[in-house]
Amino acid sequence: MRPDQAEFAEFYGANRDGCLRAVLANVGNRDLAEDLVADAFAKAWNAWPKIRRHPAPSAWVVRTALNAGVSRWRKRRRELPLADSDAAAPVVVSDDGDVALMAALRRLSERQREVIALRVFLDLDTDAAAQVLGIAAGTVSAHLARAVATLRRELAPAPGVGLERSTIRTVQ
Repeated sequence: MRPDQAEFAEFYGANRDGCLRAVLANVGNRDLAEDLVADAFAKAWNAWPKIRRHPAPSAWVVRTALNAGVSRWRKRRRELPLADSDAAAPVVVSDDGDVALMAALRRLSERQREVIALRVFLDLDTDAAAQVLGIAAGTVSAHLARAVATLRRELAPAPGVGLERSTIRTVQ
């Protein structure tokens, strides 16, 4: 195996699951998320000499997958449905995912989901997430704070049950 192949194989092995979780949190459909992530990793492989120099290659993969998802959505939006066969697919959550959390994530705004995906699932710092999204670091922090507050409100148990603050933590 060539050194660049070994480097990419190591990158893929270390980042595939995190990228998949980040995309799944945004699209809500496991099959679609797996397709998008696989396509994005294929594009990363084709451009690996350039991608490996990117400040956050895993964020590049997620952004590429999400952009491809938007392109698919736009294309499908222009297509005519045939009977009931094109009905919206139900949200599929991974076996290890929390159904309530995934549903709450889907109710966040797209930008908030992107920030959660980059900051929480990919563990990027604020500056790296801001660079990937093309927004200011303060905007990333604001979206993260609003998203976490919304998730806390929605996922808080009935009064008297006691939710640990560490259940949904703000990433600094």
